[in-house]
Amino acid sequence: MSAAEFSSLSTAVLAVIFLLAAGLGFAMRETRFCTMGAISDVAYLQDWTRMRQWALAVGVAMCGATSLVLWGGVAVGDTLYASRQLPWLSALVGGLLFGAGMVLASGCGARNLTRLGGGSLKALVVLLVMGLAAFATLKGVTAVARVRWLDSVQLQFDTLALLPELLAQAGGWPVFATRLALGLGLGGLLIALALRPGRNAGVLLGGLAVGLCVTAAWWLGGHVGEVAEHPETLEHMYATTYSGRIEAFSFVTPVAHTLDWLLFFSDSNKRLTWGIASVCGMVAGSLVHALWRRDFQWQGFADTQDLARHLLGALLMGVGGVTALGCTVGQGISAVSLLSLASLIAIAGIVAGAVAMLRYLAARQ
Repeated sequence: MSAAEFSSLSTAVLAVIFLLAAGLGFAMRETRFCTMGAISDVAYLQDWTRMRQWALAVGVAMCGATSLVLWGGVAVGDTLYASRQLPWLSALVGGLLFGAGMVLASGCGARNLTRLGGGSLKALVVLLVMGLAAFATLKGVTAVARVRWLDSVQLQFDTLALLPELLAQAGGWPVFATRLALGLGLGGLLIALALRPGRNAGVLLGGLAVGLCVTAAWWLGGHVGEVAEHPETLEHMYATTYSGRIEAFSFVTPVAHTLDWLLFFSDSNKRLTWGIASVCGMVAGSLVHALWRRDFQWQGFADTQDLARHLLGALLMGVGGVTALGCTVGQGISAVSLLSLASLIAIAGIVAGAVAMLRYLAARQ
């Protein structure tokens, strides 16, 4: 591949992921897709509607990602979530911090991006603080504690720490058949449970849209964006991703990278990446929706207590999202669609942290 061809491919991938993220932001705002909201609905109202919406998104993404892997459209070993190490403590602690933080901040990173598009200045403050905290946990002061006390505690496997690979090795079964049975079986089960008669079709449409967007992102990054030989390094890589590996939707570390790109824009070493384009796309899509619905409205903090709560929540989400290697979208949908063992631990931590914080706030009232 020539340098001109690589540049054209990178531009095309960035344009498509921007549009795909815009569609995701539009769909999330239209259908009120929110994992924190789903957990609070169950905890406070015993209403499982939005939890089924999230389950449908996971089921669709799981079936889609499994099909792509089996077809050969995505090399699962090249994805960001594929590793022989399982940093279980990081996934658990990071999930707990993120779950508690998203309750204090009135939603996860993705939810605050859609709120920003609707005119929420509260969301802008949350995203700025979350991005700074995430960057500090990637390379700064909190990164030292993360690496020393959490990432060092891990399990080592002879194969990828993904359920199909681990079960296939334990049972002596073919990986292809194991992934087929698990991925399509579990994904189909989640879809069937979510689509039982009597469900709210409008709400569930959001789950379908989110799941399809995540699937499309896997295809775009893992198939369209694959580069056999980089024109300069001659290495096999995936165009426009920060890591050089296959990435999907996630909205904590990319917010940090967006701030870094904006602050050092004139530095030629800072390049526009997949994650930055997806962050911008989410805001753009939700802005289009707000203007279309004519409900764009500037919003601020009610008082200093409200500000303090959101600042703390943003801090916890930034630290927790990087520590857990993902958020409610990154680990909660993208990674779990590949049946990552770490994602299951992170999801459990996110739910537990959110429920604990919801109960704490309820007890204070």
